[in-house]
Amino acid sequence: MFQGETAITIDDKGRLAIPTSYRDLVARDCGNRLVITYNPFEAGSLYLYPQPVWERVRDQVNALPRTRQTSRMFQLKLVGAATFVEPDGSGRISIPASHRNATGIEKKAVLLGMGDKFELWSEQAHHAQIRQTLTDADLGDGLLDLQL
Repeated sequence: MFQGETAITIDDKGRLAIPTSYRDLVARDCGNRLVITYNPFEAGSLYLYPQPVWERVRDQVNALPRTRQTSRMFQLKLVGAATFVEPDGSGRISIPASHRNATGIEKKAVLLGMGDKFELWSEQAHHAQIRQTLTDADLGDGLLDLQL
């Protein structure tokens, strides 16, 4: 559904304009509703889920045992921080200040289409991730067989 990398500007009110190439998809396939929450795996990044995808993820995360610390961290970062947003008439969504501040997302950001969701990265964190390289030691056996 979503793929590609787009440089994004966050305006002074904390809004970003959804790229025009995604607006019809967001309206049609997402019911014009997205959910913003923290990326539990990477600092400097937020997840933006279409509402139907989010509901499946939320239910899976909430089904995890609350007595395990890792489960509680998933629930805190994903479900506890989730915020519904709808694009306005200009295709803009508001990113909560708490989310922007916690991830360091400021004026310049990068929106990545990751198939079933978007990732919104601070420009600095995205550049740091892209500069990292993988070695054979980083890859499991299954990944070594990929024909990239």
